[in-house]
Amino acid sequence: MTLPLSRRHAIGGAAALGATALHAPAAGQADWPNRTVRLIVGFTAGSATDITARLFAQRFSEAWGQPVVVENVAGNAGAIGFDRVAKSPPDGYTLMWAANAALTILPSLQRLPYDPLKDLMPIGIMLSMPSVVLVNNDLPVRSIAELIAHARANPGKLSYGTPGVGTPQHITGEMLCHQAGIRMEHIPYRGAALADTLNGSVPIAIQNAGAAMPFVREGRLRGIGVTSLARSPNTANMATVAEQGFPGFEALSWFGLMAPAGTAPTIGEKVRAEAMRVLADGGMRERFAALGLDTVGSTPEAMRASIAADIPKWARVIAEAGIPTMR
Repeated sequence: MTLPLSRRHAIGGAAALGATALHAPAAGQADWPNRTVRLIVGFTAGSATDITARLFAQRFSEAWGQPVVVENVAGNAGAIGFDRVAKSPPDGYTLMWAANAALTILPSLQRLPYDPLKDLMPIGIMLSMPSVVLVNNDLPVRSIAELIAHARANPGKLSYGTPGVGTPQHITGEMLCHQAGIRMEHIPYRGAALADTLNGSVPIAIQNAGAAMPFVREGRLRGIGVTSLARSPNTANMATVAEQGFPGFEALSWFGLMAPAGTAPTIGEKVRAEAMRVLADGGMRERFAALGLDTVGSTPEAMRASIAADIPKWARVIAEAGIPTMR
């Protein structure tokens, strides 16, 4: 089952690909790629961002007959990687496996050295997934309501871990605390770190479904809420936060492809065409589903519209929740 990221920018895959405008290749573009392509990932190896990037990179390399090398440039919720891509030559040999936090959340938290809408060329959103609220098995909590009650009964004693400041998981935690009227200490990590939740020193974690669900399926951590509006078959029919007393509560992560602004549209179209073939492969779709991911396959225009709409959306959440900024 393929679920759209949201109705405002979901597409019908092949139909949208067929509607993409074609451009005559300029000099030096017709034989692209004729050497190694770098695919920058803004998170650590082993994260859901990294794993999915490598699946696409392998298929790109096979299709193009050139190495496509994943380069992990981790830090600041992916912003360091985006900055490197934004400042790279727009020749198609540096691409970004983009995660949404550094495009849509960080602009409201800090001054960035790049403009998400001006310095990067969208190619398309490829995958999306919710986050999961996880708790240590020894914590006497099996629902969002029980978590809130436990937090109120133990003021100042609960903490939750996320992949870092400014990630969708961080904003999810602060949004939940604000709406529930509770306080929990945020513990930022450099990527999907769950060791402290497993040993109980940080009893709660909010991680994307790709990182969370293997621990839930193995019974090593308990999942008590999903941050999508509707339940997903990829998250074991777990109840959403929205249906547990918080109507409209939604915070999704998505992954897509971008290039430096000024990259030839023909190169972007070639990258997107191959990415759409990856999404259409039944075996790959099963692998994505096992990671808790829904396939999307948006157009470049829809990706740009999504980024433009989400920046003010998260700015409002950040202001309402009183999340400190560095602007």
